Amino acid sequence: MPDNRPAFRKGVTFTDRNLNRLLRNETYYYCLVILGFAVAELAQRNYIMGGALLLAAAVMLIFTLVLNRTRVRGIKQYVQQSVDLLSGDVMHAAPFPLLTVRLEDGEVLWHNKQLQQALGAKEQLIGSTLGQAIKDLPLTWLREGKLSPDTDLKLKDRRYQVLGYIPTVDGKRADFAVIELVDSTELFDTRDEFQRTRPVVSIILVDNYDELTNNCPDATVSAIVAQLQERITNWSVGVGGLLRRLERNRYLFLLESKELAAVEEKKFSLLDTIREVTSPSGVAATISMGLGKDGQGFQENYDYAMLALEMALSRGGDQAVIKDKYDFTFFGGRSQETERHTKVKARVMASSLAALIEQSSRVFVMGHRNADADAIGAAAGVCCLCRERNRKVNIVTDLNRNSAKKVIDMLRETPDYKDRFITPEDALLAADAKSLLVVVDTNRPDQVESKSLLESMTRVAVIDHHRRAADYIGNAALNLHEPFASSAAELVTEILMYAVDSSHIQQAELKALLAGIVLDTKNFNVRVSSRTFEAAAFLRRLGADTVAVKRLFQSDFGSTVARYQLIEHAKLYRNSIAISAVDGEVPRELAGQAADELLGIDGIDTSFVLFKQGDAVFISARSIDAMNVQVVLEPFGGGGNAATAGAQIRGKTITEVQQELVSALDQYLTV
Repeated sequence: MPDNRPAFRKGVTFTDRNLNRLLRNETYYYCLVILGFAVAELAQRNYIMGGALLLAAAVMLIFTLVLNRTRVRGIKQYVQQSVDLLSGDVMHAAPFPLLTVRLEDGEVLWHNKQLQQALGAKEQLIGSTLGQAIKDLPLTWLREGKLSPDTDLKLKDRRYQVLGYIPTVDGKRADFAVIELVDSTELFDTRDEFQRTRPVVSIILVDNYDELTNNCPDATVSAIVAQLQERITNWSVGVGGLLRRLERNRYLFLLESKELAAVEEKKFSLLDTIREVTSPSGVAATISMGLGKDGQGFQENYDYAMLALEMALSRGGDQAVIKDKYDFTFFGGRSQETERHTKVKARVMASSLAALIEQSSRVFVMGHRNADADAIGAAAGVCCLCRERNRKVNIVTDLNRNSAKKVIDMLRETPDYKDRFITPEDALLAADAKSLLVVVDTNRPDQVESKSLLESMTRVAVIDHHRRAADYIGNAALNLHEPFASSAAELVTEILMYAVDSSHIQQAELKALLAGIVLDTKNFNVRVSSRTFEAAAFLRRLGADTVAVKRLFQSDFGSTVARYQLIEHAKLYRNSIAISAVDGEVPRELAGQAADELLGIDGIDTSFVLFKQGDAVFISARSIDAMNVQVVLEPFGGGGNAATAGAQIRGKTITEVQQELVSALDQYLTV
């Protein structure tokens, strides 16, 4: 392909050294010869002849220098004019807009008439800055060494691909750049239309269909189904797409990407309108939506939609989740979870976990970092199940950094638990290919006690009650994830009901399990369902001492004073939200207790305690009303559930995090 670039882009340069070599003549040698004769005459003391020869040599040398300089200047001007003329012809003849700019200040040094026409400028732009000539074209991409900016350039009704480069002169980078604008309007329009018409697969599921129609006569069921169908159909018609009912409570909805943008802008209004459908008993309908996009075809988008729907259900339902090839995006999910797990599922999970344990050489149980009473209590329940199946089991935790020292000390007083607790390093050395890792009270890989242990294990089971985050533990052999449960200890207690002889559960294990339930329900005040009381009654019936459990949560006098100092720092926001920010080191369990006690103040239904630990800022959040604190803290990378959540932020001050928290609250309350 011929090179049509301007001549100076090919490195055409003319130096004085090259021209002097080209124009060198023999006059200098004659001057040297005459000078030699002059020296010889002077040596013979013939001063007149010697002086005359010196004068002649000097005159000839001066004449030669002046003549040579004049010739060099003339040839350089001629050559440069020829190069400029050739470059100008080539650049002016280019069929696309072209300009050169100085890199230092962005001054336009030159441009062709095609650029002037593309901009619709009546006067030349030479001397102006690039920002004045083309507002949407900065120079940062050129200075960063890129060949083109990240976006196309729109001028009038045309769209251009911007290309640029910095030439080299004498092997050095020039101080100017050449920018070309290639008209690619049709190409960009075709690309955008392709993106706008990419298929999106959506699965719509009525979460509580059974609760809506339970014990209702056929006529009432038909009326409820008709109302659901009417609202879903009206919404889909307004969006534009194809809706088909697959089952009694499941719909398939196909749409295009351009329609999805409008749905996102309206925050999936169907989530709100569907709640207008209620059963005779007052139960409001809720739906979960899973959407898949950016896949290679319909099958991959459908798989994404199923993953998104599973994510929505694992977070409590009543929300929409979009899954692309990289991540999840969440909408809704602000309502409080309702009890939906059944005894049938608990019995099936108990059988599956027992079988998984029997197939393992040994078992390790691990909770989240800074383990609390719920994590340790659930771990103790799993140890009981392993003992029943004659499998060696260890609890992996940091005995120096945890929030359940009294529960751990109580367990270690029993012979079975004296050597039950091990460090993550010891667990890594003891594990083999058939070992099983049971993760309790968390579903996020970044929050477990040892991420290295998690990544090294090929067989993993998860038991958790927190709302699932985008970075959840995947490929688990067993996943008992119930965001409707009060605690992990409650879930493990239900497993023990069906998988263990009740007489084989030790008293220390009973108290540890009950302590986990008491902790996460705030002494049976929040997130309590009938299943919670059934689990607690089961433990109490087997001999769990409630007074002994209460003693596990007693704090010393110094901690009590420190807790009330945190409460003293609290300030009200929007009359019902308490925010306490302390720029100092505070134990996490103390901050959580302060957040709990703030909810005991009349008029406060949500509390946030901000404190520091090391180089991170922690947030401990609690709620007893409609606010879902997990959704509020999700932008901070936090997790938890609607009533209890937490987050940690690195690289920022307490003041900065507090300001961002207030902004997140404003956004939550205004949507």
